[in-house]
Amino acid sequence: MKYIALVLLLTLSFAVALPAKALFCRNSNDRTICIISINRSAKNYWEYRASVSVDGVARPIEVYNCRDRIRIQKDGAIVPFEFSGPGELICTLLKK
Repeated sequence: MKYIALVLLLTLSFAVALPAKALFCRNSNDRTICIISINRSAKNYWEYRASVSVDGVARPIEVYNCRDRIRIQKDGAIVPFEFSGPGELICTLLKK
């Protein structure tokens, strides 16, 4: 009976979703920028699909184009990189 309770407890502890943790954080111009998740495009090596948070406010996954220095939002809007913003951090950090 003890082993069943232990197995059940372990199983339930892994079933609980933990909050997302940032992959990398950096302070820049009085802002905290954290990369929550990031994936490199297989087709275009200069593009990254990333979710970031700026000052604790999470943004949805957007495409960061390091070649043209733009980010493409979920609705298709094209926004240029901000000075010392998330796009600059992603492209500088992951440049080879």
